[in-house]
Amino acid sequence: MVKSKIQNPKGARKEFLAAERGTVRKEWTGKIRIALAYPNHYHVGMSNLGFHAIYHLLNNYEDIVCERVFLPENNGATHGGLRSMESQRPLGDFDIVAFSISFENDYPNLLTLLTEAGIPRWSSERDTPHPLIIAGGVTASLNPEPIAPFVDCFFVGEAEPILDIFLDVYRRHPDKQELLEALAERVPGIYVPVLYDVAYNADGTIAEFRPKRGIPAKVQRVAVEDLSSWDTCSTILTPHTTFHDTYLIETGRGCPHGCRFCAAGFVYRPPRFRPKDSLRICLEKGAKHSNRIGLMATAVSDVPYIEELCQKALDQGVQLSFSSLRADRLTPEFVDILKQSGLKTATIAPDAGSERMRRVINKGITDQDVLRAADLLVGAGIPNLKLYFMIGLPTETMSDVEAIVALCKQVKHRFLKASRKTKRIGQINVSLNSFIPKPFTPFQWVRLEDVKALKAKIKHVKEGLKRIANVRVYADVPRWAYIQALLSRGDRRTAQLLSDAHENNGNWAKTLKASIINPDFYVYRERPLDEILPWDLIDHGINKAFLVEEYEKALREETSPPCDVGRCVACGVCE
Repeated sequence: MVKSKIQNPKGARKEFLAAERGTVRKEWTGKIRIALAYPNHYHVGMSNLGFHAIYHLLNNYEDIVCERVFLPENNGATHGGLRSMESQRPLGDFDIVAFSISFENDYPNLLTLLTEAGIPRWSSERDTPHPLIIAGGVTASLNPEPIAPFVDCFFVGEAEPILDIFLDVYRRHPDKQELLEALAERVPGIYVPVLYDVAYNADGTIAEFRPKRGIPAKVQRVAVEDLSSWDTCSTILTPHTTFHDTYLIETGRGCPHGCRFCAAGFVYRPPRFRPKDSLRICLEKGAKHSNRIGLMATAVSDVPYIEELCQKALDQGVQLSFSSLRADRLTPEFVDILKQSGLKTATIAPDAGSERMRRVINKGITDQDVLRAADLLVGAGIPNLKLYFMIGLPTETMSDVEAIVALCKQVKHRFLKASRKTKRIGQINVSLNSFIPKPFTPFQWVRLEDVKALKAKIKHVKEGLKRIANVRVYADVPRWAYIQALLSRGDRRTAQLLSDAHENNGNWAKTLKASIINPDFYVYRERPLDEILPWDLIDHGINKAFLVEEYEKALREETSPPCDVGRCVACGVCE
């Protein structure tokens, strides 16, 4: 188990760290000490490319030592306090604890890490001897309010452009209160919750945000304009993760397609691809460190020159893997690259079963795109397929759910036909996931579908496919989708629910039953288009009127074209 190897301070831990290539170890004397904390287990955190990037950037500063901290395996006690991996120092010995949070479901783990470290969870209970608690990651750019009372300040957007000025302000202000005010006033993209009061209406909705004098009314997110300025690649290679010594490379940020359920397609606007020469250099560097390279982005197959660069890497004996593929972007040439890379399972994400629903969500692919992709993949000798669908999307009916079953059967028919040529039939795995309304998307106003209805839809798909050979259905748990929706859509008062759940050892049923806060208010309530939302204090440059228009187009089953960067000002980001 990873647990014993990481936590054993003697031989096993030394052997574990020795297997990591690229770990940075520095002396502590006279340094700013930063603990980079991932609120999940080691193998999850070390598979996160953003975590690698920040670790590398921080350790590039001469006066900074940055070490890593992860959630103990099996959420077990640490027996002596939570300690960093590199030097086994207690978390409380660091000047700054920087959380990288990718998923709302990891919010409870933030409290677990603070408790294990002996650090008060509420920001108001921490004074100067305690570390400064900061947080970044995509959740900080979506809706930081449910954990705002636990965090001193958030990085909203992409950290690379503002690290220099953040650290400069930190060095100049030893007093915590003065530091927080200076950060909020002088550093773009920094959100300090304690400097914003929230007023509520009698019905529980937000009346207004009240920033302290001199503090910006809204927090402007920060974005990297030119990705070639920073090489976002693996810093540490380790055999102890899902990717197993794979060198990860970011090929781009954002997505041009504008699927209406997807936050990444909106908060990372405009979509940016890493320049060809920059990506080529990253691939050459990666080939020197490992014979496995993973290309990461929301839409890897959209990179214009991806086939040429991949073929060069393959010619050097490198094995490639890809984080995402679109059915309508697969070509025979690209599928041949997948085959040469030794890919055994390809993932296609129709997201919805019917073409009507795909118009609603602006997915931009047809049944024929999906079936053609299946033909290409299986015909090329890639034996297994994974099909990704969502249930509970806005306007969805049982006919749309039945369309998931029908499409899977069609894929299986093509799958079987193509497999006859190779005389080998593989597996089709169908993944069903409950739709969660996300901030800054055209669906941010809609409610989560009732848990009972979600269960019924999952059951319908499973029943429809259970007799189909070589097809397996995997589904998430709707009651956990409820909790995720609560944490995605909650306001600052949701922090009390998180704290109570922590006290109840993660028993959410007990927590929600005993609470005076009604969680359905956040989860099951359709929100008026003019309501002030908990995340409205963040400005991503997207006009709210654009999101409203996209929502109304979804209800009319109308599609919108992909981003035309530099030529279109519809959403406001490129204006």
